[in-house]
Amino acid sequence: MHVRIFLPPKSTMQSGRANLKVWRLEGVPESARLPESLMGWPLSKDTDPQVKMRFSSKEAAIEHADAQGWTYDVEQPNARKVTPRSYQNRFDVKEESEL
Repeated sequence: MHVRIFLPPKSTMQSGRANLKVWRLEGVPESARLPESLMGWPLSKDTDPQVKMRFSSKEAAIEHADAQGWTYDVEQPNARKVTPRSYQNRFDVKEESEL
């Protein structure tokens, strides 16, 4: 079984940075889902994507995947870029060139 280990991004409905230190381990599907002939719903006999676990650290998730004999890909989180801003900058007068 192949799994991916990643640090999920915060929800768009979340303003704070709390609860973002939990690493996830999820199964990766081995085949595409095909439409069922009767209703047209996606159908798959692969149950690997149903595996979803949480870990306190990346190392713990890797250790668990190794213990189970799973292959894995580790996705590193994107670096957060913070641009410092000042309230005063909103009121700075910009000089316009003369016409």
